Amino acid sequence: MLKPIFAATALSTFILLAGCSLDLSNDDKKEQKEEQPISQDTETETNEKSDSNESAQRQVEVDTTVKPAQKGLQTLAEPESIPVLVNKQYSLPEDYKPDDLFYPKVDFIFQDKIEKRMMRKEAGEALEKMFQAAEKENMHLAGVSAYRSHQTQISIFNNYVKRDGEEKAKTYSALPGTSEHETGLAIDVTTHDGACAAQDCFGDTNEATWLAEHAHEYGYIIRYPKGKESITGYKYEPWHIRYVGVDTAAEIFETNSTLEEFYNAVPVQAVTDK
Repeated sequence: MLKPIFAATALSTFILLAGCSLDLSNDDKKEQKEEQPISQDTETETNEKSDSNESAQRQVEVDTTVKPAQKGLQTLAEPESIPVLVNKQYSLPEDYKPDDLFYPKVDFIFQDKIEKRMMRKEAGEALEKMFQAAEKENMHLAGVSAYRSHQTQISIFNNYVKRDGEEKAKTYSALPGTSEHETGLAIDVTTHDGACAAQDCFGDTNEATWLAEHAHEYGYIIRYPKGKESITGYKYEPWHIRYVGVDTAAEIFETNSTLEEFYNAVPVQAVTDK
């Protein structure tokens, strides 16, 4: 029996991208640097080290003053961050609602102008461009479910618990506060006819293949990719795409990684299982 789990105060989180800079205030040092230019090889090596350091310093910062709503959860301080990491370890505040939600001009498998048709502005505008590009290549996409309020996620999760039990429900549905749909940055998509909406068969379609190859060009990633289940905590979902911004999406795509790996936030169990 699932206990009421959503009365607790929610946490907050913010993704910190750290970087290093060198301040040469001494004129002699500046002149010496100008007289001895860095070779191309040295410059390349320095850039590689800088990139490596930046990756190593990426981390998820949490608000330690807030008591977690659930055991094992930490809450985000800046949930509005575009590449925010929301998963089974990091939760949105209970009262969080994006302040820039709108209805992107793309097809959905339903006609009603309701909550789950909404997205945050930046993500929705990128979605419009992506759907248009897909259409030009004869790939016909449609939205299934985008934004969900915290209360909506509570209802969805509790219904799954009643049907399958809490442990099984957690393998395919997110605890309220930990669903990416609550960010307004994620959307489930399918083919235009809706035949494989949120079903494994979508992975066998041309549209799914196109998404896997091109979504990053528009700032989206396949959030729960195949072979990364122990890291993301969810089974492969070719239909669930998440907006993280073009630069972040490109890096994740090129390294065949996940948002957890991008932030050096791979669960300890996943590391142990390797």
